[in-house]
Amino acid sequence: MTGALPAVAAAIIVQDRKLLLVQRRVPEGSLSWQFPAGAVEPGETFEQAAVRETAEEAGLTVQVVKVLGERVHPNTARLMGYVACDVISGEAYVADADELADIVWATPDKFVDYVPYGFAPAVQDYLTTKVG
Repeated sequence: MTGALPAVAAAIIVQDRKLLLVQRRVPEGSLSWQFPAGAVEPGETFEQAAVRETAEEAGLTVQVVKVLGERVHPNTARLMGYVACDVISGEAYVADADELADIVWATPDKFVDYVPYGFAPAVQDYLTTKVG
């Protein structure tokens, strides 16, 4: 972990060739749109945190496909774990209105509109295989 800040787990969820992104109510630096994500709680794995955060933020029940990788985020300096997940049930909506302003299923041609600085290389590689 970096400093006193807890690690963050991000859920990478693709459905029907679209990527789930959520918009933070309060941006963290240049970070406004992101994956469903949140702090890893004590005793939790990246996988467990990604599943929990997706339910809390977007109202979806997901299952872990695989961990894509880890890195220190260049904009937030937080240790990130990227977890590919598939939707088991639910319809995505803003379940945590205190933290989120909006939610979108983004098509590949719109990724750069939401996340202009790009994705972590391991995430980009996964998205290339899932959405083209």
